[in-house]
Amino acid sequence: MKHEWRKKEKELYIGKLVPAVVTIPSLKYVQVSGVGNPNSAAFKEHIQMLYSISYGIRMMPKGGFTPDGYFEYTVYPLEGDWSSTQMPDDISQHGLDKDRLTYTIMIRQPDFVTESIFQMAFTKASKKINPEDLKAVTFVTTPESKAVQILHQGSYDDEPESFAKLSTFIFDHNLVRSNEAFHREIYLRMDVDNPQKNQTTLRYTIES
Repeated sequence: MKHEWRKKEKELYIGKLVPAVVTIPSLKYVQVSGVGNPNSAAFKEHIQMLYSISYGIRMMPKGGFTPDGYFEYTVYPLEGDWSSTQMPDDISQHGLDKDRLTYTIMIRQPDFVTESIFQMAFTKASKKINPEDLKAVTFVTTPESKAVQILHQGSYDDEPESFAKLSTFIFDHNLVRSNEAFHREIYLRMDVDNPQKNQTTLRYTIES
């Protein structure tokens, strides 16, 4: 049976409309980091790199190679850790400068994926994408962690309202953010034509 993260891992990925604590297990990702506006061509190229490798792994059996432990699955959603080189006071006075955003975007990989499997997908993707650019993509395993998350429905520009709810929840429950420099976004639905239909799980990591 095909593994569909929306059904099998709903509690981990699809936040509720109110804040909740979630334990995130050790996971494998392909990821790439950068600086700048998420509307830029460079950012879109980074997304393309991640999907090229992720779908390359997903489709390996159709190319004649089946990795050990392989199973049918739906490719996981795009995620991103976001921060800024802008000082908080500057943001308060002049608004967020998207050109000064820093990010690491990523796509989770199934447990059967290894460094060698990643390298195979990398080699295939490099036939369509400049290998020098593709070198920015890495394969990592993250440690177990805890976070407070919420489902944000609507435009990315309205996310501060949802983040405020997370902050209030953290304060009311005597929790402590483990890193106040960044937050995580998981893109469940991205609607370019109607941003109000966007669905994004937002997270603040907290100390265990």
